Amino acid sequence: MRAPGRFDIIGAGGLSAGLVCLLLGISKSGDWGWGSGTTLGLFAASVVILLAWGAFGLRVPHPLVDLRTTARRQVPLTNLAGIAVGFAMLAQSLVLPRLTQLPAATGYGPEQSMVVAGLAVAPVGVAMWLFGPVAAKISVALGMVHAVWQTAIVSAVIGVGIVLAYAAMPALISGAVPPSETAAANGLNTLMRAIGTSSASAVIGVVLSHMAQPLNGVPLPSMNGLRTSPAIACVTGVLALLISAFLPRRGANSPTPSARIAQSAHGGPNAVPTAAATTAPAA
Repeated sequence: MRAPGRFDIIGAGGLSAGLVCLLLGISKSGDWGWGSGTTLGLFAASVVILLAWGAFGLRVPHPLVDLRTTARRQVPLTNLAGIAVGFAMLAQSLVLPRLTQLPAATGYGPEQSMVVAGLAVAPVGVAMWLFGPVAAKISVALGMVHAVWQTAIVSAVIGVGIVLAYAAMPALISGAVPPSETAAANGLNTLMRAIGTSSASAVIGVVLSHMAQPLNGVPLPSMNGLRTSPAIACVTGVLALLISAFLPRRGANSPTPSARIAQSAHGGPNAVPTAAATTAPAA
């Protein structure tokens, strides 16, 4: 199949500019301050640019992202869940290694090396690697740590949750949009996850820096900060779960993404014009 149209250069530039303003404001808010003129100016510029980008996309025949298609309930809900899951994912990667390396003099730090801290969070990747095929099959069918081993267990559990969510999102989006829009729609979902991870970096950084206590003249995250950060991540994880509860269920007769592509190739629902179809002489 061949999708019609050319690459939307203006749409790509507008989306890039809007996201740069948004993510730069989020990433640097800890240094500039959430209420600073620079941060608020970037947020305002992001809103204006993205609104203009959306208005432009609704007027051109072949936009970079078809907003009419992505407005279907399943797509925006999946994108919102992607933001929440991305936030929760990065939050653990910021807190657990830091906690593992805290000095024992704090009373709650294991005081391990950077190598041990890295190994302690490695189960995230291992769990995602091992559980990936299981998560794919499922998609088709449907506290504080005080020791390094506890960090490893927490990382493994988080890894399983992340791979379940990240494996389900592309399937959800692909089942809601025409085959010709799957790349753009899933690319937009990836951007939503990036917004979540960038937000987590800024928020968790502010929490740990403001809820700190000095040790030998060096500010270190306090126990309250290390409890608050995972709590925030848990709240965003629950928020993602609540959002997913409003996703429409696929009925027994609803086609899978593979079946939708096959239907389009044979002129069924959501068919995409092919070169042969567009050049065939009229009877």
